[in-house]
Amino acid sequence: MSPEVLSTPVVDTAKTPGRAQTRAQAARRRKLLVGVARVVLLVVVLGLWETLSRAKVIDPFNFSMPSKVWDQIYTWVAHGTALGSLGEQIWYTLHEALLGWVIGVIAGVLLGIALGRISLLAEILGPYIKVLNSIPRIVLAPIFLIWFGLGPSSKVASAVVLVFFPVFFNAFQGAREVDRNLVANARILGASDRRVTLQVVVPSATSWIFTSLHVSFGFALIGAIVGEYIGATKGIGLLVAQSQNTFNAAGVYAAMVILAVVALVAEGLLTFAERRIFRWKPSGSDS
Repeated sequence: MSPEVLSTPVVDTAKTPGRAQTRAQAARRRKLLVGVARVVLLVVVLGLWETLSRAKVIDPFNFSMPSKVWDQIYTWVAHGTALGSLGEQIWYTLHEALLGWVIGVIAGVLLGIALGRISLLAEILGPYIKVLNSIPRIVLAPIFLIWFGLGPSSKVASAVVLVFFPVFFNAFQGAREVDRNLVANARILGASDRRVTLQVVVPSATSWIFTSLHVSFGFALIGAIVGEYIGATKGIGLLVAQSQNTFNAAGVYAAMVILAVVALVAEGLLTFAERRIFRWKPSGSDS
C-alpha cells in the first residue's frame, strides 16, 4: 500500500448528520421543557391565587379568584355584555388598535428613515421630537377625547402617538447604522439617492423596524384601551371601566385576560411574518 493512501484522512460521513440530529433533538427537548415549565408555573400561580382567595388570606372581593374570572368570561361569551356581544367589543378595540398601529408605524418609518438619511432635517426637527417624546402620551388621551369625541378617532389618535416614537427611533437608528461601504458601492454603480434609500437603507433597517413592531402593537392596544376607559360607547376599555364602577374585580381581570390573548395572537402573527421575511438569516441555535 502506497504512503499516499496511508496519509489520506478518513472522513466520517455519518459524523456531521449525527451532530445535526443531536442538536435537533436537544432543541426539541429544550422546547418541550420550556413549554412544560410555563404550564406548571401558570397552574401554580392560578392554584395559589384560588386557594388564598377561598381561604380568605387575600380579600376575594378586591382580588377575586380565577374561578370567578372564568365564570365572567363564560358569561360574556355565552350571554354577551351590557354593551352587546363580546366579539363586537373585542373587534371594536382591535379595529382602533390596528388602525392606530398602522398609521403610527407608517409615520414612524417614513420620518425615521428621512431623518436618518438627511442630517439637516434631523438637526432641525430633532429638538422638537425630543420634546414631544418627553410628554407622557397617556395624558394626551383626554385632549384627543375633547378634539375627536367619544368615537373611535380619539382612540386611534392615542394609539398613534404611543406607536410612533418606538418605531421612529428604531427606524432612525437603523438608517444610521447602514454599512457605509454598501452605500458607497451603490453610489459608485450610479445609484441615485432614492435608489440608495429604497434598495440599501430600507432593507438594512428592516430588522430594526421589525424589532419595534413587536412592542408597538402592545402600545397600540394600550392607547385604545386608555381612550375607551376615559370615554367611549363600546370596547374592552369601557368594559373595564364599567366593571370598576360596579366593583366587579372579576370583570376587570376577565377583560385583562381577553386583552392578553389578543396581544399574544398578534405577537404570534408578527413573529411568523418576521420569520418568513428573514428566512435568509441563520438561526441562533445553529451556531
